[in-house]
Amino acid sequence: MPDKVSRRHVLAGLGSGAVAAGFVPIAFEAAGASHPAATSAQKDRQWAMVIDLRKCDGCKKCTDACQTEHELPANFEWIKVFKIADKQGREYFMPRPCFQCENAPCLRVCPVAATFRAQDGVVLVDQDRCIGCRMCMAACPYGARYFNYVDPPKVDNPFAKPATPEFPVPQQKGTVGKCMFCVHRTEDGKLPACVEACNMLALYIGDLVEDVASNGEETVRLSTFIRDNDAFRYKEELNTGPRVYYIAGHGQQLEF
Repeated sequence: MPDKVSRRHVLAGLGSGAVAAGFVPIAFEAAGASHPAATSAQKDRQWAMVIDLRKCDGCKKCTDACQTEHELPANFEWIKVFKIADKQGREYFMPRPCFQCENAPCLRVCPVAATFRAQDGVVLVDQDRCIGCRMCMAACPYGARYFNYVDPPKVDNPFAKPATPEFPVPQQKGTVGKCMFCVHRTEDGKLPACVEACNMLALYIGDLVEDVASNGEETVRLSTFIRDNDAFRYKEELNTGPRVYYIAGHGQQLEF
């Protein structure tokens, strides 16, 4: 795998079959009804994300790109960038997408199986099933879901296709939406919109099966990258099994 790759079609060259040492996804059983598209079978991809907080400058280009990609209103930030101060008063920025939890509370509480886990591990929302009860929003400890109170912005797109859980555009009024790792792009070998838009190269899309991750410029071995940079998972103590890893940095040198 070359170190430098195209920012488009970055995932197309990945082979299959190499299991990530120490990062095999946890198998949690969902309670309640099941969605017909969900399956427990292991597939060729199991998506994850790494966010390098040392690089993020808070520009919110990831947020803007996501909103454009999914035709979202300005107050819908599926990847929201928080400004945080540590105990020493030093400020840093923390992007928050959906964490695609392996033990997802939102999935367990949905009474109609509108929230379900796809074969690649990504938690999706079927808006044709969603009844707008918002139980998933109450269950999510990360605040990563949004209720569509109004119709989405009107976008003139003659090539628009019907909305699907993998590409829920446009959002339907009275339903819940959230980040889905842009699986409509990754299945075509492209980077998620947020990763592609990040000029600081702080966002990495990764595959737990292949044990590889890329920000579009650099390709790394995922397990080694996480271990060597002391990565952590937000609110991991809740046992949600988030698939988003953060690198806070503990004196490691960045190469600029």
